[in-house]
Amino acid sequence: MGVFSVRTTKRTSIVNITSYVKEEVKKSGIRSGFCVVYVPHTTAAVFINEGADPDVVRDIAYMLERLIPWEDHTYAHSEGNSAAHIRSAIIGNSRVIPVENGELLLGRWESIFLAEFDGPRERKVIVKVIGEK
Repeated sequence: MGVFSVRTTKRTSIVNITSYVKEEVKKSGIRSGFCVVYVPHTTAAVFINEGADPDVVRDIAYMLERLIPWEDHTYAHSEGNSAAHIRSAIIGNSRVIPVENGELLLGRWESIFLAEFDGPRERKVIVKVIGEK
């Protein structure tokens, strides 16, 4: 199992973590199996989407703000970060990616992202690679 940290710089930050995850897969020595990427935080998430065009993640962040606005007087959570919890719950805090020949089986344009919704903070990412060497 590997663990790395990501420092975010804004309330909402989307960080490409693909290279870190690939390094953990390489270090594991697993040739065939699965890679689990997990963030143990209730206001952060992990998702896979296009990594070639940065406008895609900007559009995702923009639309999440429109759909789940930060400011809403009807939120009941007393800490004031309900939007971050809702966004994390909808997107999810883990992903499973197949591994074959020691490589992540991501699509041509796919990247793995950490989504921060309550930053800036330091977030922990846990990577567990399961399979055969």
